[in-house]
Amino acid sequence: MFDKAIQFLKDHKEIALATCEGNLPKLRIFQIMKQEGHVLYFATSDQKAVYRELRQNPNVEILAYADNISVRCSGMVNFNVEDDVKRWIYDNNDVISRLYNSYDQLEYFCLPIADLDYFDLSPTPPVNLHFDLMAGEIDNGFVGERFCK
Repeated sequence: MFDKAIQFLKDHKEIALATCEGNLPKLRIFQIMKQEGHVLYFATSDQKAVYRELRQNPNVEILAYADNISVRCSGMVNFNVEDDVKRWIYDNNDVISRLYNSYDQLEYFCLPIADLDYFDLSPTPPVNLHFDLMAGEIDNGFVGERFCK
């Protein structure tokens, strides 16, 4: 079932991203730019509030939803993204390449998923599963580093 949740994120790239500013939650729509296993990659401008919020508090939660299924993930973002990944994201995303003249005008970050919740409200009873990747509590085990490659 964990693999099904990861595939759901691949198929539904538009997500809600929750950050904090002080003690106030901030929520906005974001797009997963790249996915490598349990690591999700994003891009933003250093001129945006979301960038400042992430730098002050890297703990985030995301939510993807479609057709009575939702996947919620949490973890701590990391800004150490390799240059070749940044270039790939820029070259393979028509939105950011239309908005920015060069890949190095953006800030890139990744979310190594720490916790994942999978909800499917279609069957009776509904499916509600929690996976703690930090503790290794997932169906097929967690292999890999907690950092961006």
